[in-house]
Amino acid sequence: MARYARPASSDEALALLSEGEWRVLAGGTDFYPAQGARPITEDVLDINGIDALRGIRETDGHIVIGARTTWTDVLRHDLPPAFDALKMAAREVGSVQIQNAGTVAGNLCNASPAADGVPALMILDAEVELSSKGGVRDLALADFVLGNRRTARRPDELLTAIRIPKTSTTGTSHFLKLGARRYLVISIAMVAVRIDLAGDGSIGSAAVAVGACSPVARRLGGLEQVLAGAAPDEIAGRVEARHFEELTPIDDVRGSAGYRKEAARELVLRALFEALGTPRIREVAA
Repeated sequence: MARYARPASSDEALALLSEGEWRVLAGGTDFYPAQGARPITEDVLDINGIDALRGIRETDGHIVIGARTTWTDVLRHDLPPAFDALKMAAREVGSVQIQNAGTVAGNLCNASPAADGVPALMILDAEVELSSKGGVRDLALADFVLGNRRTARRPDELLTAIRIPKTSTTGTSHFLKLGARRYLVISIAMVAVRIDLAGDGSIGSAAVAVGACSPVARRLGGLEQVLAGAAPDEIAGRVEARHFEELTPIDDVRGSAGYRKEAARELVLRALFEALGTPRIREVAA
């Protein structure tokens, strides 16, 4: 018979995880739909009683998002403009009811290629904090999400926080998502960008991430390098099709692989102009 436990502290949860494999339950917005009408046969570890895992706080070097922090919590918290993309992504996570219950950490642990939160956290150089009875280890988000529904979390570990280095909380950001309809949609492509301007008004540094176009959301390092030093009127000429060749989108009912790459390029352009405060819709040459 499956067991159910609702620990009141992280120590209690980690002790249970050290004894055997559990299915961790947080917001439950993916857990129950995926279960459907089937009986629950796995041991369930419900972490909703651990108050210490919810909320956003600052340390000397990081902004820390607790594992139980909901998308609504993110929206309501006072955060610098670099987090605007994350807040925009938060508004795209299902309905308001889902945002009230769904957690940031759960979105990462589900490891869907179309997870709205991943690109917006990648441009902030997010790390995940994985805790076990043996200690704590930090992994870059890019090293944590390994593929479709696969992560680097070990069975005895609990994702306890997402950590954003304060060195990555400067500049402005934007998030865009393309779907077949406006609301409650799985994306065809999504992008997040963060821009730091130099003193002369050119781009000092840029972070660009694309989701739903590969098994795992990806930072486009080559494009980031090309954008550094660009004046605003040079951006369109620097965002080229070759920078999107590393993406490996699928063909499905929502769009072909080729269309997804073209869409990602257009979305990146629009997001860059939005982050600069000069919204602009452009036709992108092939």
